Amino acid sequence: MGQKSEPIRVPDPKRPKSRRSAFSRVVVSLFAIALVVGLVGSALTFYAYIEFTSQGPLKAGKIHVIQQGVKRAEIGAELEDAGIVSSAGVFTAAAYVNGFFGGHLKAGEYEFPESASIDQVLSIITSGRAVTYKVTVPEGWTSEMAAARVAENDVLSGEVTKVPAEGAIMPDTYVFRRGLTRQKMLEDMQAAQNKLLDELWNARAPSGVLKSKEEAVTLASIVEKETGVPEERPLVASVFVNRLRQGIRLQSDPTIIYGLVGGKGKLDRGITRDDLASNTPYNTYQIDGLPPGPIANPGRASLEAVLNPPDTGYVYFVANGTGGHAFAKTLEEHNANVKKWRAMENGQVALQTTEAPTEVVVDGMPVPATPPAAPEAPAPAVEPVTPVAEPVTPVAEPVTPVEPAQPVEAAKPAEPAKPPAEAEKPAEVAAAAETPVVEEKPLKPGTWIMVENQMVPIPKQKPKQ
Repeated sequence: MGQKSEPIRVPDPKRPKSRRSAFSRVVVSLFAIALVVGLVGSALTFYAYIEFTSQGPLKAGKIHVIQQGVKRAEIGAELEDAGIVSSAGVFTAAAYVNGFFGGHLKAGEYEFPESASIDQVLSIITSGRAVTYKVTVPEGWTSEMAAARVAENDVLSGEVTKVPAEGAIMPDTYVFRRGLTRQKMLEDMQAAQNKLLDELWNARAPSGVLKSKEEAVTLASIVEKETGVPEERPLVASVFVNRLRQGIRLQSDPTIIYGLVGGKGKLDRGITRDDLASNTPYNTYQIDGLPPGPIANPGRASLEAVLNPPDTGYVYFVANGTGGHAFAKTLEEHNANVKKWRAMENGQVALQTTEAPTEVVVDGMPVPATPPAAPEAPAPAVEPVTPVAEPVTPVAEPVTPVEPAQPVEAAKPAEPAKPPAEAEKPAEVAAAAETPVVEEKPLKPGTWIMVENQMVPIPKQKPKQ
C-alpha cells in the first residue's frame, strides 16, 4: 500500500494595514504647526524681552515732549527717531500690553536718563513725571512786578491779558510744567492768596480795627514794606494797629512812595519835603487811617501779624543801629531811643554790629546814618529854632511844654562827611540830611524846625473823636 501524504498548511491571508483617520492627521498637523509657532514666538518673545530691558541708545540725558492726542505707534516712532529707544515696534507693543493694565501714556515734557531702557522710558511716560519749572514772586513785590516776571518766563505760554489787583497775589515759589499759560499762572497765584486769606481771616483775633479782608491786606502790605526782619513784623504791626486805634496817622514812607510811583515799586531818589506834603490818597502823612488799597503783595507772616498783633502798647519805632528797631510806648521813651541812635551815629556809643547802619526810621521816616554835609544856606525867612530829633505826633500822654530855644547861628561850611565803607544807600527810601542837633528837647506841636535847610512844622495832634 501506498505511503500517507502529509497535510499541506495553507498560509494565513494577509490583512490590509489600517489607515489613519483624517481627524488624527489634522490634530498632528496642528500640533506640529503650534510647536513651530511656539518656538518662533518664544524666540521673538525672548528677543523682545531683551530689547525691552537692555540699555537704550542714549549717550546722555535728553528731554522730549509727548504731545497731547498722539497715538502709541507715533510716539514709538518719535522716540526711535530721537534716539531714545532702539525699537519703535517693541515700545509700541509694550505700550499696548501695558494699556490693558491701566498704564496709559501721558502727554508732557519728559527727561530720559542716559542709556534708559524701553522699560524705563515707558515707565516714565506712564507715570506722568514730567519736567517741572519754578517761578518765584518775593514778598513785598507789587502785582505789576509779579506780572512782569511771569511775562518774561520763556517756558510759560500765551500773554498776560490782565494784571491782578494790588495785594491779590500770594508771594511764593510756584512749580509748573511746560504748556501752562502766563495768565493761568497769575490766576493760580490769586487763588492761593484767596485761600490763605480765608484761612487767616477765620483764625484772626478780634481787634475791631480791621473791618474787612481788604483792610487786612492793605495794612499787611505796609508792614511788609516797613521791615525786612521777620521777627519784627508782629511788633511793627502792633505799632500801626495801636495808631489806628488811637486815631494817630500812620506816617509810613512806603505809602508815600507808592503814591508817587504806583506799581513800579521803587523811587529813584530820596523823599523830599514836597513828597511829604504831596496830595495823593496813599500819603499817610496827610490822610487819616489806611490808604485806599494795598501798596504791595504781603506774605503769610505779615498777614498773620496784622490779624493777630501782640498787645504791646507801642506807637513809635526807630532804628536801633543793629539792623532792627527800638519800639516805644511814650513820646519820652521814643525821644530817648532817638537820642541813643544819634549818639551811635556820632560815634559816642560803640555799635554792637560789624556792619554800619544805613538808615534810622523815626515814625516811619528813614534818615541816613551818615548824612552828607549840606552847604551853607541863606538865613531863613523866619526865626530859626532848635531842631529836634524828628517830627513826632503827640499821643495821649501830655508833653511838658518847653521854652523856645535861643536862635542858633548859621552853620559854617562843613567838610563833606565820609559815609562808612559798609553803608549803602537804601534802594527804595533815602531821606534828606538833617541839621545837627543842638538840644534834644521836644518842641510844642505847630513849631517850625530846620530840616535840610528848609522849615518843617511839628505835626499837630489830631483831635480825638
